[in-house]
Amino acid sequence: MEFLNNLKKPGIVVFTILAGIIILASCEKYSFRVETVDPVDSVHFKTVIQPLLDNKCTNCHGGSREPDLRSAYSYESLTTGGYVTLPADKSKLYTKVISSGHASFTLPEEKLRILYWISQGAKNNK
Repeated sequence: MEFLNNLKKPGIVVFTILAGIIILASCEKYSFRVETVDPVDSVHFKTVIQPLLDNKCTNCHGGSREPDLRSAYSYESLTTGGYVTLPADKSKLYTKVISSGHASFTLPEEKLRILYWISQGAKNNK
């Protein structure tokens, strides 16, 4: 009975309404599709990895800093320079990509593509 008497007080009613509005307003209004990367699917160097390197790396690694990640030189630079080795998660390329010093790789799927490409043998495929 005391509970019902408390509900009649204007302050509590206003507080309850405001709390309800805040809870409803805090619900996420947008949904985002999280891209997944399947480790079984082949990750192709020319169509997947090189575009990542072009977009994320060539500003710094465009010929003046090793490895040279410009499209004409990147595969050879990575494979002969010791950047892609097994196990993939310990390879020099992957550890650089996940380090805080290389913050341009912010999306998990980008990192996974590089990891899977190395795991799949770091092939120079299309």
